[in-house]
Amino acid sequence: MSVSDETMVFNKVDETLTAAEVLDSVYHSLQEKGYNPINQIAGYLISGDPTYITNYNNARSTIRLLERDELIEELVREYVKAKRL
Repeated sequence: MSVSDETMVFNKVDETLTAAEVLDSVYHSLQEKGYNPINQIAGYLISGDPTYITNYNNARSTIRLLERDELIEELVREYVKAKRL
């Protein structure tokens, strides 16, 4: 086994998704796999157990980009905004 003299390049994944984008992406991935997205996301938010979220389309990794409290804040913000209409 030999070591290459070439420099390896590491490309960091863009982690600049908003909470709304994360929830939307995960919701659609769960729906595509046939799960009830509301129940699965609620289970994750309550328990912190990432196995409530499918690996499909990297949804599990995506939802873990943000803290659960950030996701809950987004849900409350949108709920209050919808009630004002």
